Amino acid sequence: MATTRLMPLHVGKGRSVGTAISDIIDYVENPDKTEKGQLVTSYGCNARIADREFLFAKKLYIQKTGRVRGADDVIAYHLRQSFVPGEITPEEANRLGRELAMRFTKGKNAFLVCTHIDKAHIHNHVIISAVNLDCDRKFRNFWGSTKAMRRLNDTLCIENGYSIVENPKRHGKSYNKWQGDDVPISHRERLCYAIDEALKQKPESFDALLDLLQKAGYDLKGNPANPSLRGGDQKRFVRMDTLGPGYTPAELKAVIAGERRHTPKRRKAKEQKKPQRTNQLLIDIQEKLAQGKGADYANWAKKFNLKQMAQTVAYLQDHELMDYAALTEKTDAASAKYHALSDKITEAETRMAEIAVLRTQIINYVKTRDTYVAYRKAGYPKKVQGGA
Repeated sequence: MATTRLMPLHVGKGRSVGTAISDIIDYVENPDKTEKGQLVTSYGCNARIADREFLFAKKLYIQKTGRVRGADDVIAYHLRQSFVPGEITPEEANRLGRELAMRFTKGKNAFLVCTHIDKAHIHNHVIISAVNLDCDRKFRNFWGSTKAMRRLNDTLCIENGYSIVENPKRHGKSYNKWQGDDVPISHRERLCYAIDEALKQKPESFDALLDLLQKAGYDLKGNPANPSLRGGDQKRFVRMDTLGPGYTPAELKAVIAGERRHTPKRRKAKEQKKPQRTNQLLIDIQEKLAQGKGADYANWAKKFNLKQMAQTVAYLQDHELMDYAALTEKTDAASAKYHALSDKITEAETRMAEIAVLRTQIINYVKTRDTYVAYRKAGYPKKVQGGA
C-alpha cells in the first residue's frame, strides 16, 4: 500500500535559490538513509550535482523567457511516496518512484529519486525540477494534481501487484481484498518468516540464529552485529535492522536472552512465490574471468547459475509448463494481456489530457461569463465604454 504527497518548494525568506535547492537535495541524498547512495537514481540530471544542474536550468529559463518571480517562486516539487512496512524491497520502491515521476512529468522534467530505509516503512523522496529540460517552460501545480498523482500511483501499484489505499467515500477495496489476499509475499516477509522458524528451534545465541538462517539458504555479509542477508531469488542483500519492529538485531538478541517475547509475523492467507522470468540470462563465467574476475567470483557464479536453473525448473514444474508448446501459449497470452493494458493506459492518459484542456476552457468561461452577459445586454456595441 503506497501513499503519495506532492509539495511545491518555494525559495522562502533568508535564502537564495541555490541554497534552497541544495538544502532539500542534501537531505534526500543522505547516505545513511539511502544505503550509501545505492538507492539514489536520477533522470535528466546527474545525482551528484543535481542541485547545480537545477539552478543552471532555472537561470537559462530566466534568460529565455525573462520571467522572474519573488519569494513565492517554486524552485522544485517534492514528491513523497511511502509504502507499508514489509510489502516492498528498497530497490523495487526506487523503481516505482522513478516510474511514477516519469509518468507524472511525461519525461519533460529532470528529477531525482531517493529511497530512504531509515524508518520502519520504506519511502521515496522525489525532487522534480520546476523547469523543463528545454528550459523554456515551468511545471505548474495544476488544480487536482494531488488526486491525479494518487490515481497514477494506484495504477502503478496495481500493475505491479501492490495494494492501494482504500477510499472510504467510495467504499473502495484495497488491492489485497480485491485479489482475495492472493498476492505474492515480499522478500522481507520471507526473511521474517525464516527468522520466526529459526527462533522456534531456540538458538542459544544471535550467532546460532545466523547459522540457522545460513542453513535455511540465506547468505550473510557485512557487520556480524547487524548483518545483511540474501536468499532465494533476491538480487540484493537486506540489512536486518530494516526488517521492521521485532526483527532488529537488538530485539532478537533480547528474545534469545529471554528478556523479550517474540510475536511471529502474521502470514498471509495465501502465499505465492513471486513470478520469475524463465528466460533470465545466466552468468557467462568464462567472459567474466576474461575481464579479470578471480576464482572466488567463479565459485560464486557457479552457485548462482545452479540456483537460477533450479528456480527455473521449479517454476516450470509448479505451473505445469514443462511442455514447450504450453510455455509458448502462456507467454503469448501474457504478452497480449500486457499490450492490452498498455493500450488502456495510453487511452486513459490521452483522455486525461483532453479533460485538462476542457477544464481550462471551463475556467475561462466562468471568468468571462459576466463580461459577455453585460456585453450582450448592451446590444453588442462595437466599442465598450469604460471597459467591461
